[in-house]
Amino acid sequence: MSLFHEVPQAAPVAVFKLSQDFNNDQFPNKVNLGVGAYRTDEGKPWVLPVVKKVEKIIVNDDTLNHEYLPILGLPEFRSSASMIALGDDSPAIHDNRVGAVQCLGGTGALKMGAEFLRRFYNGNNNTNTPVYVSAPTWENHNAVFSNAGFEDVRPYKYWDAENRGLDLAGFLGDLEGCPEHSIFVLHACAHNPTGTDPTREQWMQIAEVMMRRRLFAFFDSAYQGFASGDLDKDAWAVRYFVSLGFEMFCAQSFSKNFGLYNERVGNLTIVARDANNLKRVLSQMEKIVRTTWSNPPSQGARVVAVTLNSPVLFTEWSDPNVKTMADRVLLMRAQLKARLQSLGTPGTWEHITDQIGMFSFTGLNPNQVEYMVKEKHVYLMASGRINMCGLTTRNIDYVAESIHEAVTRIQ
Repeated sequence: MSLFHEVPQAAPVAVFKLSQDFNNDQFPNKVNLGVGAYRTDEGKPWVLPVVKKVEKIIVNDDTLNHEYLPILGLPEFRSSASMIALGDDSPAIHDNRVGAVQCLGGTGALKMGAEFLRRFYNGNNNTNTPVYVSAPTWENHNAVFSNAGFEDVRPYKYWDAENRGLDLAGFLGDLEGCPEHSIFVLHACAHNPTGTDPTREQWMQIAEVMMRRRLFAFFDSAYQGFASGDLDKDAWAVRYFVSLGFEMFCAQSFSKNFGLYNERVGNLTIVARDANNLKRVLSQMEKIVRTTWSNPPSQGARVVAVTLNSPVLFTEWSDPNVKTMADRVLLMRAQLKARLQSLGTPGTWEHITDQIGMFSFTGLNPNQVEYMVKEKHVYLMASGRINMCGLTTRNIDYVAESIHEAVTRIQ
């Protein structure tokens, strides 16, 4: 008998199972609106032109080698990544109280932050500190904090299903009612999965309560620049919290805005009270990294660092590369809403363009989603979330007609 005979079969990861089902489908007009990756109007992956250019620069740089990076990562990557999150005029950077850890994607940055907080946040070994994630949220948020050892991961109110927008009153109520020093995971922009973000005025209300109640802000910034096409606009909430004096973490991903999905390029930006606190935090982060992945990989980090540290390449990356992706998503949103309204699809569809970023929470219920998948071969998450990048000028009419059919036929 195998030593592993009692290992249970794990359920497949939903979004990847969806893609597998799509790949196995022989229907000629099938559409994949599930996986969270950018696609061109031809439905193809896109390697950013600036990335191709930088990769050639790296290949032809004879000074580079394959020696280990520092445990915390490539210094020029970490500093430039934190700078685009906080702004080059950030007082926290000028005060030397900002540090960073190069991580394996945004997930690695969340994991590193969670591991540190469980060990050292507000004392030692804080397994009972409540961690709040939005309802709904990206599925990995719950798992990362639970697996780090937090025993109390809770939802906070976020999505108003009836009005298809932000439940601000519920959100603020949970902030007021939670235990002091609770940890809140906040989406910096382009909330996943709803695509619904607080306005600046609403962020101000959220920050006021969190500051007054001594709550810890852990931002997840996976879509900076990709959401609106404007790097500064998408970083506004993070920078506002820093301006108020929060000690906080910000997990950054460069999968979407650089198209470096398989390079796993992430960064954990740490904003501490002062330089001495930062030094001690980073010393412990180094210990955690050492026993997790020991040293990070260099290729993706070099691509990002070379781009961000060259004025010419930075300009090319931010506009037209990133803006090209953001603008295509905005166009697909406008066209999908217009087609649904033209078809007279029951309900309101304003939320399609009110939302922002890669994902849209359509409002389709599980039965309607099942109809879309089984009968129309349009693959989307059971929650009704769709990846707007999966829409193209070739399939948008079919998708809109399928949504109309699902809504009118299935309750």
